Amino acid sequence: MAKKISSVIKLNIPAGKGTPAPPVGPALGGAGINMMEFLKKFNEQTAPKMGFVMPVEITVYEDRSYSFVVKQPLVSDLIKRAAGIDKGAANPKTQKVAVLTKDKLRGIAEEKMKDFNTTDVEMAMRIVAGSARSMGVRVED
Repeated sequence: MAKKISSVIKLNIPAGKGTPAPPVGPALGGAGINMMEFLKKFNEQTAPKMGFVMPVEITVYEDRSYSFVVKQPLVSDLIKRAAGIDKGAANPKTQKVAVLTKDKLRGIAEEKMKDFNTTDVEMAMRIVAGSARSMGVRVED
């Protein structure tokens, strides 16, 4: 028989640098999860993606056991890396901080495809382009 799910916790944690500091500590402590065990597993699994912020979905069961799934890095992090910038524009309507080519846009969309709710690459590119525009990054046609 399958275990009963108690809760699902979604967090964004820097890859390879998970610490018990907020927001991780309070979220896991409240669920009754062994924090250090989780952080050790998470840091080992995400060490190759150092520098990215990784979304993680933790499923907590009634017997206080858990399982977790680490997703692809945040789209904003992938855009910043591809565009070579540290942060987006303060006012994206008037200020443009970088230009993203269609090839880079396609690469980001294909990398993040598993986490999107589409199987069409063109639609995934439109999702990434919208995120880029909201960061003040212009997308070339």
